[in-house]
Amino acid sequence: MFFDSFSEFVQMGGHGLFVWVSYGIAAVIVAQNFISPVLARKKVIKDIERQMRREQK
Repeated sequence: MFFDSFSEFVQMGGHGLFVWVSYGIAAVIVAQNFISPVLARKKVIKDIERQMRREQK
């Protein structure tokens, strides 16, 4: 599918809002899938360090 202008590309034949919102939601989900494990790992490491300090006392 070819578009004559950038405006037509953004509008996607009248379906632009649906298309771009869908891409946005997908991007948020992909970002969450990358960020969530990193934050969970940091929390687990912090909890383990806290537990080790308690056991050493």
